[in-house]
Amino acid sequence: MGREQWKKIWVGSAGNMVEWFDWFVYASFAVYFADAFFPKGNDTANLMNTMGIFAVGFFMRPVGGWLLGRVGDRRGRKAALTLTVSLMSASAVLIAIAPTYAVAGYGGIAVLLVARMLQGLSVGGEYAASATYLTEASAPERRGFASSFQYVSMTAGQLLGLGLQIILQRSMSEQALHSWAWRIPFIVGALGAGIVFYLRRSMLETEVYADADDAQVDPDRGTMKALWAHRREAFLVIALTMGGTVAYYTYTTYLTKYLSGTAGLSKPTASLVSFCALFLFMCLQPLAGKLSDRIGRRPLLITFAIGSTFLTVPIMTLLKHAGSFWPALGLSMLALVVVTGYTSINACVKAELFPTGIRALGVALPYAIANALFGGTAEYVALWFKNGGIESGFYWYVSGCAAVSLIVYLTMRETRTIDLHRVGKGADDGTAERVLAS
Repeated sequence: MGREQWKKIWVGSAGNMVEWFDWFVYASFAVYFADAFFPKGNDTANLMNTMGIFAVGFFMRPVGGWLLGRVGDRRGRKAALTLTVSLMSASAVLIAIAPTYAVAGYGGIAVLLVARMLQGLSVGGEYAASATYLTEASAPERRGFASSFQYVSMTAGQLLGLGLQIILQRSMSEQALHSWAWRIPFIVGALGAGIVFYLRRSMLETEVYADADDAQVDPDRGTMKALWAHRREAFLVIALTMGGTVAYYTYTTYLTKYLSGTAGLSKPTASLVSFCALFLFMCLQPLAGKLSDRIGRRPLLITFAIGSTFLTVPIMTLLKHAGSFWPALGLSMLALVVVTGYTSINACVKAELFPTGIRALGVALPYAIANALFGGTAEYVALWFKNGGIESGFYWYVSGCAAVSLIVYLTMRETRTIDLHRVGKGADDGTAERVLAS
């Protein structure tokens, strides 16, 4: 693979890294800055209020998917990617400079709320914009490999956030973290977004988009009307995302809490397990993406769905009794190897379903809806089952979501051989019929 191709991969996926860094540090540093924005008194209530503002970001993701997906289809992939990183930078800066309750009363909360809304818009659009760009900018025989860097960058962002948290916790006093040092990760996030913005300003539009000769004359391009014409593919995106996003959030964001709260591991040990598992998981993505370029997307998706359907309950049950670092790491890696069958290629599979004129919106909005409904709620569902005294019910919930996606994978056709240029020019009007089994 040439230097130019690597540059496209880096520029196309780097925003995901910054995005997920910001997303992670808000959740993890909330314990330090929650008291800064609310009246002193009930620490738990303040943290809940702060996380309530965090939840606003999930509600804004479908809005961001619609808005930035439309921009991507009507103005170009470069325009959408540049706008998403601008929103990222603005949200990080706002949080970094937000006035505390002692300075501005509830004005600081208003700034925090606006920042989270901007971050939700950005997250909602970044995934689809980068997925579309990586898929279109790659050679047909390398689309799986290139798009796998979507989750490489997302995982790298989480690892960087976790690493910075560990450094600050070990180098700063608890008082400093609560007083001012919690602003450091958001300053880092803003600087990172600024760098990505600079890189994306010089990026080239994809040939697939540039070759679509109806870019300026089709009034329905990037509209809900055009998406409705491809509603079968849109519902397919929701269905194939359902099992994957639940499994991903279960074994990434929820894993540390599960290991410390249920399996009984110490918090440092649980964090170390998560860090090591995520690092190895990140390294697996390009290998699986490259494999899909050889054997197709469906074999990997079906392998993931079968594994997640039948192995989730045993893995989660064994994790509950892991007891120490190595058993917990081994079981976590087994789960993430299974999940890799979805994460490594889901970006290109979704992009390959739609014509050029509706590709960005077609990926963005259904994916954002599926994430808001299933991925974003996975941790809450898990805690709901736990509070109800039937924690094992969550294991079956994850398996059930995977089983639904398995049915979809078994009934869809291979997308690896789809010619994006021909689809973009309307030569393949029967996209749904070619992709979905009759």
